[in-house]
Amino acid sequence: MNILLNPLYWAIAAAALMVAEVIIPGGIVFFLGGGCLIVAASIWAGLVSTWVGAMTLFFISSLLLIFGLRSMFSRFAEGDFSRANTVEILDEIDHEVAVTETIGPGQQAGKVYFRGTHWKALGGGEMIAAGSKARIVSRETTALIVEAIPVAQESMDENQAKPV
Repeated sequence: MNILLNPLYWAIAAAALMVAEVIIPGGIVFFLGGGCLIVAASIWAGLVSTWVGAMTLFFISSLLLIFGLRSMFSRFAEGDFSRANTVEILDEIDHEVAVTETIGPGQQAGKVYFRGTHWKALGGGEMIAAGSKARIVSRETTALIVEAIPVAQESMDENQAKPV
């Protein structure tokens, strides 16, 4: 266990961990390197003379550095992030879907085709026939709540979508 009492090895480990922080971002590995530096300095100064003391000092100093300084340093090293729409249902409301399996009457579930997937769908108590169009009103867990699009409106939408 002589390796654990050599300050040069602890300093090399500290440098390797601090450089590794560039590759493994997160602010943890850097402070482990700081713990290694504290142990290297303590061994060099003669404050630590056993491998058990070196390991104990490493664990304690690393934890203190992580919990004590990480929040302070994280303000200066902000990562790239974006705040996307976390309420995903807002992206689905009012989309037109194709009914692939008859929905209703009552609470009988059917299926609709939306964004490349067949979804379980529930109507408002009315029957919506397969092959017709529906509009998404809401979502309950994995089931879409839909309402029928009247046939007159469906044909109007198709006429407006055709180029002249």
